[in-house]
Amino acid sequence: MSPQLSLTDFDDNGLRDLSALTDAEREAYVAVERQSVPVRQLARETNRRPGTIGNLLKRARLRLDDREAEVSDTW
Repeated sequence: MSPQLSLTDFDDNGLRDLSALTDAEREAYVAVERQSVPVRQLARETNRRPGTIGNLLKRARLRLDDREAEVSDTW
């Protein structure tokens, strides 16, 4: 039986299942891709470096494109 998903596991259009993302990846993806928050602004707001946000965003995109094998290459 699969775990129950919440509304936060889907993007704002309800089309992409975001449950495969880590909390940090989901936060970066939703903020940058869906809410158009600039990477540097999100970095300041989350006390992370812009490069970290970029890496989280890249991993989120790879996971959502079902390219899981490539995610480890970003570490």
